[in-house]
Amino acid sequence: MDKRYEALFTPWKIGNVEIKNRIVLCPMGGTSLFGWVEPHHFDKEAAAFFLKRAENNVGLIIPGIAPLRNMLGNGWLYKANGAFKKLKPFMEKIHATGAKLFVQLTAGFGRSFALDDMMALLVRNKVLGALARPVIDPSYLCAAPSASPSRWAEDTMCREMTLKEIKKIIFAYAETAKKLMDAGVDGVEVHAVHEGYLLDQFTLKYVNKRTDEYGGSFENRYRFAVEVVQAIKARCGKDFPVSLRYSVVSKTKGFCSGAVPGEEFEEAGRDMAESEKAIKYLEEAGYDMFNADNGTYDAWYWAHPPAYMPENCNLEDVAHIKKFTNAPVVAAGRMSPAVASEAIAAGRIDGMGVARQFLTDPEWVTKLLEDREEDIHPCICCHNGCFTMSKAKGTANTAPLSDTAHMARCALNPETMQSYKYFIKPASVKKKVAVIGGGIGGMEAARVLKKRGHEVTIYEKSDRLGGVFIPAAAPSFKEKDRELIRWYIRQIEQAGIRVEFNTEIKDLSALDADEIIVATGSTPKRPRIPGIEKSIEAIEFLNGEKQVGDRVVVIGGGLTGSEIAYELSLQGKHPVIVEALNDIITTKAISLANSSYLRDYFKWKKVPLMLESTVTEIGDGFVSVKAKDGTVTKVEADSVITGIGYNPAPIAANGKRVHVIGDALKVGNLRTVIWGAWDVAMKI
Repeated sequence: MDKRYEALFTPWKIGNVEIKNRIVLCPMGGTSLFGWVEPHHFDKEAAAFFLKRAENNVGLIIPGIAPLRNMLGNGWLYKANGAFKKLKPFMEKIHATGAKLFVQLTAGFGRSFALDDMMALLVRNKVLGALARPVIDPSYLCAAPSASPSRWAEDTMCREMTLKEIKKIIFAYAETAKKLMDAGVDGVEVHAVHEGYLLDQFTLKYVNKRTDEYGGSFENRYRFAVEVVQAIKARCGKDFPVSLRYSVVSKTKGFCSGAVPGEEFEEAGRDMAESEKAIKYLEEAGYDMFNADNGTYDAWYWAHPPAYMPENCNLEDVAHIKKFTNAPVVAAGRMSPAVASEAIAAGRIDGMGVARQFLTDPEWVTKLLEDREEDIHPCICCHNGCFTMSKAKGTANTAPLSDTAHMARCALNPETMQSYKYFIKPASVKKKVAVIGGGIGGMEAARVLKKRGHEVTIYEKSDRLGGVFIPAAAPSFKEKDRELIRWYIRQIEQAGIRVEFNTEIKDLSALDADEIIVATGSTPKRPRIPGIEKSIEAIEFLNGEKQVGDRVVVIGGGLTGSEIAYELSLQGKHPVIVEALNDIITTKAISLANSSYLRDYFKWKKVPLMLESTVTEIGDGFVSVKAKDGTVTKVEADSVITGIGYNPAPIAANGKRVHVIGDALKVGNLRTVIWGAWDVAMKI
């Protein structure tokens, strides 16, 4: 093991519970041991997920939030005796690995509950809401400290929670914690004075306008969280550890408005001065650990950092707040092992919180111990599989319920939380398989086929592997994407998969193969605009083939165009985005954590967004832009970049032995490409 990581593998204590190392598997929605959206039960898929990671040297496991009250059916978790009975033998297996496990219990979401259009309607229409209540009760699920606009459907008001509901939640915390303790769980984590969830909303002045004992003064706003830990300690004893998921600073300007790194702003939520006071107050109330980062759902990218956020983005704030408590403090948020280890060795934090890297690679801690860092399958912070809840202007949550119910899957690793569907099974008949195209889809298909025992050859028309993902990974903030390409190349080399470079296949019948996979990707769309020949295509810019001036018009405000504009802004240039729709990044399945960062960044930097507009002409030094009302504006432009999407580009393919995958079949994202590669590779 690299000496830089030694501090990560030292023991520490939470109360009287000793943890063997400083690596904490942080909770993720969708990984609850008791189910997430569905009624409470012992979830075998989540249990297998955590046992695999426990066997690979994680110190402390905190599964995803366990709702105290069912989202479907409204039942209370503490009454689910069958689930606790099955939990006990599972805890024996966890302890046999040397790991410890805390269960995170949630009071709820309040205005942060991800309402979709149907649920928003049930909240607004009391008659329909009453009819649906025996199955699902969105009015309860999004009840907040005070009447507040939903984060997801701004035209929908969330009602004020009643005192009776508060008391029931406090009681449920204590009863559930006792059941967990009796089942052998090492501690519980209270969810949460964190990320703008329900308990956090009670603490925040811009959400909590109550006039009773749970609103107004500092003590009243934190009363709910204090009474929860006191009730747990009274029921379970003072030695049963209780952690608190905690946001140090809210980084929030107001409803649906966050502050990006480096921005000067007036804090609407918890500022550092209040946090210094609050963490002492909460420790005195009985909390034994603080699992900390920053943000709210209004500034969601702090708690769920996309690639645009810097690594270790919350470390300095978490390290500062540790000075004000004697309880151990864990820092989370794109943590890198070397930096975390250094901070732990210096006593600045006590543990490194990691979440989504555990989705991508269950063995990454073992690989770190064994000096195999290059073999770690990197998380690229895309949220394409784990957190697809998305929205744009005028929409509620646009992710389908099937995705919301299974949030902890991974775009890069289909086996994660889907072991019943995606798994490596030796092929009954070994075949020769030709893969046409060495992009991500082609490499993933080849990798899975080789693991199953097939003989695989990749035919790549260029001189390197990576395909269109090479320019996609070119921006300065895409270091993890570049790391992923290197990982794939290493996997192909280690597996001994034959690669024929500079080989363009035009005639499939000439191939010596039993089966053929076509992974030839897509080609850029080119809009029919007078002067389009004066523009630069996105890939040409990203590949560095053509340079741009200072004033750059980007045609297309989807993810590609928005990321290009972001990169241009980082370079000190002055981009303008022209988008036909009413918002940028309207594609479903692009997490709000990602899209809201770019929207908030562009507001801060005053990057012009010409929405509901189209380019009518590209001239010498200008672009003509037509608005929805018919007004035409001439925008000065040194350069124009087009990024309006792609068309599938399969080579001619037919016959039973030919399989088209990835963008060659249908343009999507890494999740559709990689999962689609598995769908085909598992059947050959």
